Amino acid sequence: MTMSAVHPVPTPPGEDAAAELRDVSIGFRSGRHVTPVVRGVSLRLRPGRVLALVGESGSGKSLTSLALIGLLPPGAEITSGSVVLGGDDTVGFSARQWREARGSRVAMVFQDPMAALNPGFAVGPQIAEPFRRRLGLSRREARGRAVALMREVGIAGAESRYGDHPHEFSGGMRQRAVIAMALALGPSVLLADEPTTALDVTVQAQILRLLARRQQEAGLATLLVSHDLGVVARMAHEVAVMYAGRIVEQGPLDDVYTRPAHPYTLGLLQAMPDETEGGRLTPVPGLPPDPRRPPGGCAFHPRCPFATDVCRAEDPPLAESGGRSVACHHADEVGAAHGADHSAKGDR
Repeated sequence: MTMSAVHPVPTPPGEDAAAELRDVSIGFRSGRHVTPVVRGVSLRLRPGRVLALVGESGSGKSLTSLALIGLLPPGAEITSGSVVLGGDDTVGFSARQWREARGSRVAMVFQDPMAALNPGFAVGPQIAEPFRRRLGLSRREARGRAVALMREVGIAGAESRYGDHPHEFSGGMRQRAVIAMALALGPSVLLADEPTTALDVTVQAQILRLLARRQQEAGLATLLVSHDLGVVARMAHEVAVMYAGRIVEQGPLDDVYTRPAHPYTLGLLQAMPDETEGGRLTPVPGLPPDPRRPPGGCAFHPRCPFATDVCRAEDPPLAESGGRSVACHHADEVGAAHGADHSAKGDR
């Protein structure tokens, strides 16, 4: 795997977080019963840094990011913990407080730009709307700001495309428009939920470069949600691996990618195409657990080649191990197995 990094300048250790999740749990309520889907997640987003949240579909990644912007879906609720934005605990925010915070303090680039854009209105006015509603600019001033922003994100012929509707834009252009909308009011925190999933490889690379450039220029604290470890390798400083609603490993990008300590992380890395092996994949066996009927002990043990009796009986805590945090009874064995596998490949 080749990592072509486009990292911004590192933030000095100890700098205050722009946003934090502190031991956050999220569940879906049905009557009096709440099914937990996110369990005790703590994340820290720092200015100028990109934290990637990775894992399979259904692991809780998107719900975690939506909690940071107060957009949990109907039925979902934060059952414990704090969501802190610029020093303010947002768990008790009113609808008005969230309206004021979204866009100016925290913004999101969604996976599907067609869902983020209103198909009944032209793209340009949608980008201009926050300038009018939030900054009180005139229609002409807002249009000028929107056109300039469209140019900045690489929308060719921005002036003439201002009145075009979303269906008249290509997928890549729609995603550029959504990025422009997210950046319009200069937020300090940017959430990017699978921002390149629906795009072809060439357009994906362009969008990643755009996000990286804007993130560097503005010193944004960024959460990148993705299942694509190649995208993460290009963008992130730090990686948090999520499985069955909890963080199972977290640490610096290079450490996690080169020396994984959790068997799920190891499985995700082994599932990536390996050019030296002819592009063959080694999938993680089995399926993620049903949150309504989680297994006892470690949630990953039914799929884990390292599982022993202790794994079936005890859910391991997230603890420090070799410069990162990991929740595994056999972290040392996982690291040793990964090192032996790489040595064997190098000998061939």
